[in-house]
Amino acid sequence: MTMPSSRPNADSPMWLSVVSRARITVALLVAGCLGLVGVAVAGQTSPTPALQFIQVGHWVYNGGLQSVFHVDGSTNQVDAQASVPGAERGSQVVQGPNSGYVVGRTRITVFGKATLTVEDAITPPADERPVAVEVVGGPYLVYRAAGRIVRLSTPPAIIPAGGPLGTPVATSDGTLWVHRTDTGALCELAADVLRLACPAQMATDHRGALAMVGDKPVLMDTTSDTLHEVGADGFGANMPVGVDLPASAQVANSDAGGRLAVFDPDRKRMHLIDTAGLAKDRPVARPVTIDLPPDGRYAGPVASAKTIAIVDETRNEVITYDGHGKKKSSTKVPGSGGSPRLAHGEDKRIYVDGPDGSHVLVVDVDNGSVSTVTVGGDNVPSTGSERDKPTGTSTTAPTSTPSTPTQTPSDTGTPAPTTTTAKPTTKPSPKQATTTPAPRTTTTRPAPPPTVPATPPGAPGAVNAMAGAGSAAVTWTAAAANGAPVTGYVLSWPGGSTTAPGSATSATVSGLTNGTSYVITVAARNSAGTGPGVSAGAVTPRAAASAPTVTASISPGGVASVNWTQADLAGGTLVHYLVTATGQADRQILTGVTQYTEFTSPMTVTVRAITRFGPAGSPTVTGAPGTATLTRPPAPPVVLIAGVATTGPDSIAVTVDVTTGDPGTTCQVGIGAGAELKATARCVGRTTIPVRGVVPGPAGYHHVTVVAINSAGQSNPAVWINVPTPQGTGGGFLILAPLALAITRRKKGADS
Repeated sequence: MTMPSSRPNADSPMWLSVVSRARITVALLVAGCLGLVGVAVAGQTSPTPALQFIQVGHWVYNGGLQSVFHVDGSTNQVDAQASVPGAERGSQVVQGPNSGYVVGRTRITVFGKATLTVEDAITPPADERPVAVEVVGGPYLVYRAAGRIVRLSTPPAIIPAGGPLGTPVATSDGTLWVHRTDTGALCELAADVLRLACPAQMATDHRGALAMVGDKPVLMDTTSDTLHEVGADGFGANMPVGVDLPASAQVANSDAGGRLAVFDPDRKRMHLIDTAGLAKDRPVARPVTIDLPPDGRYAGPVASAKTIAIVDETRNEVITYDGHGKKKSSTKVPGSGGSPRLAHGEDKRIYVDGPDGSHVLVVDVDNGSVSTVTVGGDNVPSTGSERDKPTGTSTTAPTSTPSTPTQTPSDTGTPAPTTTTAKPTTKPSPKQATTTPAPRTTTTRPAPPPTVPATPPGAPGAVNAMAGAGSAAVTWTAAAANGAPVTGYVLSWPGGSTTAPGSATSATVSGLTNGTSYVITVAARNSAGTGPGVSAGAVTPRAAASAPTVTASISPGGVASVNWTQADLAGGTLVHYLVTATGQADRQILTGVTQYTEFTSPMTVTVRAITRFGPAGSPTVTGAPGTATLTRPPAPPVVLIAGVATTGPDSIAVTVDVTTGDPGTTCQVGIGAGAELKATARCVGRTTIPVRGVVPGPAGYHHVTVVAINSAGQSNPAVWINVPTPQGTGGGFLILAPLALAITRRKKGADS
């Protein structure tokens, strides 16, 4: 494999600096002492030697002792330890052929498995807890949110994935498979290449997770509830899973005895799905459903050949089942300060790290039983088991030559791994008794880790875009600097790009075309280059339509007509106009006119254009409002004569009831058949009008006519006839009974 000749960019792998190289020859000699079973993997081309070995056992970091310990899964014994001062508590440990890696959020510490000493330090590409995969050609660290894959080979390399990833899986030949959760791409990374190939694509609106069935990758589509084989040629056989799975379903890494475990966190159930429908070599059994305590919080499941393990983080318990759903064990996980961590070793065993690294639980791959291994304390490698290992100098050497078979940790809490032994339970063998004691060692201060050169920044997190009018508002979280300050962010989309300051976490992209879909990608840059880009979901800028011009009128018959002009749709497609009016139900109108036959005055009418950008069913946008107000003109008044009274020898008082909406309404009182005008007065409601100069008509009768007038017109006249002439009243007030009711001109005409 040829190393790049120039600085890597965002589209190519990036080499990590590793100063020290553990000698492969020494590692192979020591492999037996560390419980490494050599299994040749034939026909594999990779950047490491063609002969590779499956790594047996599991390393764990004990934060209290600042040391890593190797647990042999076949014997359930601790057979090696190394001092790793300064590592973060809760760090996970992975192993390759020659080195182990203590993986924290801000630092990866490399130690030699042959020398059991710290050899190097690596800066992670992102500030997150990666998913570790131990497999030939690896191990791998997958930074899901950042979309970056670290291959801890010789030399280590970073492979950008271009976007966020799901949980990875790997085949036995070292091929890593990942799922791009933003685009739905299913990609493979062979052990001998440095670039992803993506042969399959799931629907972008579907959710799912990868798993292994019989050493073949499969996709569990939780949207369609189907299981699909995946390979270099794309999708293969598929089958329905027979249960309704949520998008949040947690899928096991592999099948156990032909059944794939899927945990439903919403219903607190684990389903065991028969995968025979893929191979179609036997009848498919119904899914087995296991109900878990509803108050628990669960991690996993993780599966081996015949066993499934899931961790109840609420109770700090690991629960195991066989492939048929039969519960095999439930074991407490000792320790405090966090949650247990499930791990699937390259030796196909399941390991559970205690929260503080003081214990490791080993799950038997055949019967599901669980063994608890204490890490540290008296359970440290014995001299006998370590005697054939090359003696290396620990980063924290003992202050004196051990004089007893057991050495406790120093005051700093850091043991000296190359000289500590467990208390013997039997008499030492003759060979041990005659072994020449190790010479006194001197305390040496470990050299500081080599400076790691700056690399391009990590990927920004939580990239999101929200469409506006001809624009999009983009937000993100800061990217990891990776050794050099972030100087800016590059926002790019088809047809354009812009930049934002290194301190920014948001920007507005303008100049976009309404109705056009855009995918905006954000990448950070520093002095070392530009990091990987992360894309937001597609957004379509949409502008609201302008306000239509609305006019309204009322016909003489009282019908209200509302008209409006065509709005500027801003590139959208008209769905309808939304018409709202006071006291009326909303209307959806396609034309520019509507009418109301009954309404209460005044009535305000509002018209908005409703548009969409895209095919029918696309989200709609409500336009600006146009308004008009309808007010009925006041009607002519209505008048009735309520009574007439004498007030003097030649005067009377006429009382009227006037219905009007105009406070300026006036009444005119006429006397006699010719309605000679005798008085004018304002009249609203009941009003009494004095009339003077009254001369009785023939036969002593009066003839009184009243007309009301307002801005809308004149009322029909109200008439009293045959009113007796007042006599002998002496100025008193006498109400005279009417001899004729008030009538309209129309009534009068009908009687004549």
